[in-house]
Amino acid sequence: MKRTSWVALAALVGLIGYVVWASLRLGGVRCEVCIEFDGRQACRAVDGESERDAREAARTNACALLASGVTDSMACGRTEPSRVDCRPRP
Repeated sequence: MKRTSWVALAALVGLIGYVVWASLRLGGVRCEVCIEFDGRQACRAVDGESERDAREAARTNACALLASGVTDSMACGRTEPSRVDCRPRP
């Protein structure tokens, strides 16, 4: 193999390694959020770097199951969660 092929292969392996490492990193906070919307309830747990990030991501994930369409998604996103449980990761 040519030298450029080895360099390209090394760069590709490095990039794949970084993507795997970044996706497997655990966040500092885990939040579980339950939302009741339109007569249904959904709960989702998310790890995040901060409590705010984890809470918003969990709310978005829960609303994705409950709402259909832009209007419902926006209304669900403004709904106060029925339960929020945030804890630091060990």
